[in-house]
Amino acid sequence: MFSKFRLASVVLSFALSGPFTQILVAAGQRNAETELPLGSRDLTETRVTQQVTSGVMYSRIVRGVPSPLDYFTVFIFRPTLEQVNELAMQLRSQAYHPVVEEIANRAFDDPVQGPLGWRVTIGHFNSMQEATTLSNELAARGYTLLRVIYTGEDGGETSGPWVVHVLEIDPYKFAGKVNPVLGTGIVPGNEPLSGIATRAGALAGINGGYFVIGDSDGTPGDLAGISVLNGTLVSEAVNGRTSLVFPGTGVRDTFIASLATQITVKTASGEHRAIDELNRKPGLIRGCGGTGDTPTDKPKHDFTCTDPDELIFYTRIFGTQAEPGEGTEVVLGPHGIVSETRPQRGGAIPAGGAVLAGTGDAATWLQRNALPGVRLDISAQIFADTDPLQLGAEAGVVNGGPRLLKASVPYITAVAEGFHYPEDPEFYYRFGGRRNPRTLAGVTAEGHLLLVAVDGRQPGYSVGTSFEESANIMRALGAVDALNLDGGGSTSLTIGTELVNRPSDPTGPRPIADAIVIRP
Repeated sequence: MFSKFRLASVVLSFALSGPFTQILVAAGQRNAETELPLGSRDLTETRVTQQVTSGVMYSRIVRGVPSPLDYFTVFIFRPTLEQVNELAMQLRSQAYHPVVEEIANRAFDDPVQGPLGWRVTIGHFNSMQEATTLSNELAARGYTLLRVIYTGEDGGETSGPWVVHVLEIDPYKFAGKVNPVLGTGIVPGNEPLSGIATRAGALAGINGGYFVIGDSDGTPGDLAGISVLNGTLVSEAVNGRTSLVFPGTGVRDTFIASLATQITVKTASGEHRAIDELNRKPGLIRGCGGTGDTPTDKPKHDFTCTDPDELIFYTRIFGTQAEPGEGTEVVLGPHGIVSETRPQRGGAIPAGGAVLAGTGDAATWLQRNALPGVRLDISAQIFADTDPLQLGAEAGVVNGGPRLLKASVPYITAVAEGFHYPEDPEFYYRFGGRRNPRTLAGVTAEGHLLLVAVDGRQPGYSVGTSFEESANIMRALGAVDALNLDGGGSTSLTIGTELVNRPSDPTGPRPIADAIVIRP
């Protein structure tokens, strides 16, 4: 039950002054137990390590060199051999020289056999600008779904390079805390990691979970999955997604699990209803994974499901005003007593209280059952790998997915967690099969926490990693369990307030919704 709407127990300017050690690992002098399994074994690897504070080490690993065989090209995906042959024939008839290739690698847990699809590439260029010129020419001829790609990011053979940033926290030496924080201090709005680290007084930090960016997908800043801060459930789970759990009993107890949430409201007379979501715009569910979502109640990454009949619970972590719009909302006092009903949504959220808002038939339920003076009991339960989860008052949870390692073995649950669209196999190829910037987290057998940022989408500097390569990196670093966090342009890592990695967005560091911070 919520006690003052807080889940106390959920059954539910830092100077770079530490010592540096640089290690150059040359060909023929390799240590197979510590090298990163990226590219061929004869690649050089440079590691620079720094002690941030007692028990916290930062390492910057650079492996490989730009490959003279990689180039920019124009790419078109087709799901069937018939379609790709038809496309290639049309291109040849217009004096282009397409290359047709099978994409063999499916998701780790995909039950379907055979190729994922086929691709056509046109052109062989040294610069993105040249490839973009060809893409524009093809678009003018009526071709669609064109992409300019760098072949070093394809997931096939390359010599890199790769730039990998690693924070390792030893819980037996580190006396501080590691926990998630919101970007702006409330749910709405996003903030670059350096700003979050500054406000938090962080020794180091890394970006956290998936989140809403634009208004068309919900409330910007809403976590697209579960979030728990200081023992309080802030955002519901995308049911079945893997997350990183800080149970509030120390860094060494951090673990990785598939999470689900159940949140309900009940009246004294026994009337009850599921609460769909927490602290977000009703009707838009980023990542899906909830009951009644359309077109699916299963996880679906980078997709926004809809539901016209939702009950949304707001606390002051959302700010001072609930999301406005059609529907009904009621105001709850500290003990769950309805103090006010409102014919529209978007009113003030009282300090020490909450607002329960409904749309569609959920609004009708409120009108019938949440009259002034009625007590509403709100309860929430979190399940970890289907078992009820108890969290302490300082607990935190960061959403992510898919899982990468389980018991030291690659175990990439991309299909189960919605990173594969059966109707659009190119989605998995782009997101999981190709190389991208990645943020990763893992736990070693000794209870050390690993937080990893892999730079990517920057030819000549760092190509990024696929899901499979990410799993292999985490295993090489010593993780027994690992998961993928939000990546792409969100991937960022700070030491103190200084950004030490190179985010991929051309506009600079991306504002994010939450971060994992290391504090004294």
